[in-house]
Amino acid sequence: MNVLWYLIPISLALGALGLGLFFWALKSGQYEDVAGAAERILNDEDRPL
Repeated sequence: MNVLWYLIPISLALGALGLGLFFWALKSGQYEDVAGAAERILNDEDRPL
């Protein structure tokens, strides 16, 4: 039962870290152009040899 005193703060810290990384990704523009990558893969601009 004493292990809960260690696991609860560790899990809360990891959750806060994940939430912080998610907000950092939003702020840095990771989710700005979600359709662009899906359309870029369909464009075949390879030149024949």
